[in-house]
Amino acid sequence: MVAVECTAVHGAPDDGKPLLPRLSLISGPAGGGKSRWAEHLACRSGRPVVYLATGPLLPEDESWQRRLDRHRRRRPADWDCREVQGDLARELRLLRAEQIALVDSLGTWVAAWLETSPLHWEQACCELLAALAATPASLLLVCEEISWGVVPPTAVGGRFRERLAGLQQLVGRRCDRSWLVLQGRALDLHALGVPVPGES
Repeated sequence: MVAVECTAVHGAPDDGKPLLPRLSLISGPAGGGKSRWAEHLACRSGRPVVYLATGPLLPEDESWQRRLDRHRRRRPADWDCREVQGDLARELRLLRAEQIALVDSLGTWVAAWLETSPLHWEQACCELLAALAATPASLLLVCEEISWGVVPPTAVGGRFRERLAGLQQLVGRRCDRSWLVLQGRALDLHALGVPVPGES
């Protein structure tokens, strides 16, 4: 696995917006390149990078460990990596203005709260949104797109899809820039699309 390359972004839209605004959402399907694109943007920023890993450690899961190892080998050695799991909101509040944080990912953060009650889930979301607004650092938020396939056959799968999709829209409305990454290509949704009206 090659390391992240700190090179210029080719094909980025020249629309007067900064390439790295304060809050960016990078979403896409599994294997589409969203984490690599977020890593590229973080590297290109020239700022100290804090990598906030929200996934579980799962030391007994060999497949998961191989995935973690791939991500670790890609990251530059000078990045500050923090295994935050479900404590993302607290870590966001500890960031400094000169830093840029890469959160990978919102999906594994949702998974950490999947067994909580609807009330506790709502509280967790409110705390996260407040932390996103309060942190002085720039943020790159990686998020999985999971609603393009079949309907999950289990109740917990349906709950994960519903919670992640709802959180993605809440976060997306607060973002200065949103990227959709698939087939190894990054699309600027703010440049290409228009907002969908909210539910009445």
